[in-house]
Amino acid sequence: MSRADLRRRLPVPLRQHWKPLAAGLAGIAVALTVFGDVTIRPYSTSTAAVPDEERVTEDVAGTVDLFDNTVHHEIALSYSQDDYDRMLDAYFTEGEKEWMAADITIDGTTIESAAVRLKGNSTLSSLVDGREGSATQGERAPGGLGGMGGGQMPGGGGQMPQRPGGGGQMPQLPGGGGQMPQLPGGGGQMPQLPGGGGGGPAGGFAGPGVSLSTQEPEDLPLLVSFDENRPGRAYQGMTELAIRPASAAAASSLNEAVALELTKQSGQPTQDYAFTTYAVNDRPTTTRLVVQNPDPQYAAGLEGDGVLYKVLSTSSFTYQGDDQTAYADDFTQVNLRGSQDLQPIVSFLEWLDGASDEEFAQELDQWVDVESFATYLATQDVLKNMDTISGPGRNAYLYLDLGTGLISVVAWDLNLALGGMSMPGTTGGPGGGDGSARPGAQGGGRARGGMSGNTLVTRFEASADFSALVDAALAGLQAEWLDSGQASLLVEEVASRVPVTDAVDQATIDADAQAVVSRLVGDDAP
Repeated sequence: MSRADLRRRLPVPLRQHWKPLAAGLAGIAVALTVFGDVTIRPYSTSTAAVPDEERVTEDVAGTVDLFDNTVHHEIALSYSQDDYDRMLDAYFTEGEKEWMAADITIDGTTIESAAVRLKGNSTLSSLVDGREGSATQGERAPGGLGGMGGGQMPGGGGQMPQRPGGGGQMPQLPGGGGQMPQLPGGGGQMPQLPGGGGGGPAGGFAGPGVSLSTQEPEDLPLLVSFDENRPGRAYQGMTELAIRPASAAAASSLNEAVALELTKQSGQPTQDYAFTTYAVNDRPTTTRLVVQNPDPQYAAGLEGDGVLYKVLSTSSFTYQGDDQTAYADDFTQVNLRGSQDLQPIVSFLEWLDGASDEEFAQELDQWVDVESFATYLATQDVLKNMDTISGPGRNAYLYLDLGTGLISVVAWDLNLALGGMSMPGTTGGPGGGDGSARPGAQGGGRARGGMSGNTLVTRFEASADFSALVDAALAGLQAEWLDSGQASLLVEEVASRVPVTDAVDQATIDADAQAVVSRLVGDDAP
């Protein structure tokens, strides 16, 4: 009998945590040998003890709650051109997202010597270096969909057309096929932002249909760190804040805000957000969405006592042996570093790799919160979001509840939802983009289509029983959000909070709202 067969005969909880248990038993054996009949009294400490490097020692209060949606928010970023050039040089020449020092003023409170870096994968695939005289002037950023610029996405077969202006092949979508599916409505072209330009030196073709240029820093997706240059510092409990990009769906980022709001109202974990008037180095103002970036403090606020892991854009979500260092390109651990590690995820992947279809159906609920996972998949379906845990960016977090031992998925990076890059026949994009839900496959299993690059998603949706859970969750969300008319009212309410700025006028906001409603409930929406 093989080692893998022996392990599968063990109870699932024991398989999940066998290494810590083995270490503990070994320690007891050593203690008994050394101390003989001396009584040993164990002292237990919380598994969620916060390491020193995760503690907040300086929390900047600010003037108003950043996520108070009744308040008009303003954010200004200030940094030197030399630092900006060094950050861009590192990215364009080496593909490295390095930090630069910056002062950030949030609602009148200035945090000096914060740190800022580029953030994203799919969105940054459009970034073109427009700096005159730079060594990479006119070149496209090295990243692509899923951070795989110039290569193929997992599962690819055949070549995508070359990027405009050359520079190698566009990465393939998982599942292959060689051709980029047309967007809903046909035409074959990626949509542009209202008033936005196309290719050329000022911007480029984008995965999400947005043109970005280094000459327009106010449009760039950024991660702000309050503690990178001053450990222990936070702003209103957050050590990091994401300044989100616009998308093809909405220059105002209304699509992402609505997606976040609907996810929150469904009872699923999500992130707080706020609209803000945004300016960089005294350039014209624009409208941006800021979102809390999952950090140790965010993880501590999730339900239960658990560990949060980010799924990286380069993740294969496959078992690669017991050596946790082999997963450096697959996951990063957000919190409880030192007291917890990646072993539970590695054990799960080993089980997933070796489980037969029968074992998968019978034992998955001992590893994964299946009801929560079904709701997650159904939500991405309604939101027509193709850039999920199984999409090109692998956008998701895994949350391990230490009390139950179960894994759940936390949605992340919803800027491609509701038309940001919706494609027919993709996981998370029901019915080809017309707002209708895709029916379950006859005879069991779901025919959700070709974007799935995640074994868990593929097997879950291929199972008649688990697919039925997704169908039930989808029906519930459709009744709650769409059939009731609540989604349209929600879009109207969220749109009322979007600030008018130099770059985004009221007509654009109104057009975005109408488009988002149409994508949610169909062309018959008012």
